[in-house]
Amino acid sequence: MSDLTPLLSRIADALERLAPAAPAEPDFGAAKLFRHDPARAAFLPAPDYPLPLDLLVGVDRQKARFVENLDRFARGLPTNHALLWGVRGTGKSSLAKAAFMAAVPDHPDLKLVEVDRDEVTALPALFDLLRGRAERFVVLCDDLSFEDGAAAAKALKSALEGGVAGPPENVLFVATSNRRHLMPRDHAEGRGMIAAAEDAEEEVSVSDRFGLWVGFPPMDQPAYLDAVRAYADRFGLAAKDLDRRALQWAQMRGSRSGRVAWQFIRDLAGELEKALP
Repeated sequence: MSDLTPLLSRIADALERLAPAAPAEPDFGAAKLFRHDPARAAFLPAPDYPLPLDLLVGVDRQKARFVENLDRFARGLPTNHALLWGVRGTGKSSLAKAAFMAAVPDHPDLKLVEVDRDEVTALPALFDLLRGRAERFVVLCDDLSFEDGAAAAKALKSALEGGVAGPPENVLFVATSNRRHLMPRDHAEGRGMIAAAEDAEEEVSVSDRFGLWVGFPPMDQPAYLDAVRAYADRFGLAAKDLDRRALQWAQMRGSRSGRVAWQFIRDLAGELEKALP
């Protein structure tokens, strides 16, 4: 056996080098916002979100309801996971991030972790990583839908229900979607009627796990112009016939929304050679 000792030592050393390194302890002091990379079990720091909450106009009711829910969570009070749904470009994701940034000064232990919608199946493991930490986490999934069918829906339900342990007390899950029930319109294609119905029931039932639904209807013309004027005033952009030009821009885009208003303002700022944050 003594002759085999050096060989066994070399084999053990080789196996140790091949073994994956243990994931590093997350450094949540490095930033306020993070992106989660499930493949590496890593939390990647992201820059602060620059848009102030008061620049989101035309969504006062939605803003008040979401901010109230977020404030309760930040203070450790009972709260509900939130689904922000409605027309594209109406400020769903912007509201979530801007409200978070506005809450951080009063609650420095608050962190936001963004997850990719294609990584929904990793949510239960992510929630387990965050469970019991001193920080409080807003986990945001933008443009959520179940293109992969019922498997992703089951994973999200498992994360929100938390199994026997219950959902983490220090995690608030926020999803944005263009559809209230999160289903892709073509989810039944290529499926038998029974299988499609079962998948639909699985996917629709996920929206019931969100205690707070906040709807974002299409933006009418007065609200759109209010958004344009608010941006122009904030950034000192003076232009002749501002309203007319903003409406022409919206007509070319085929829609009116907060996103379209911001894109018009960016174009105007470039024309006037003024910088934006």
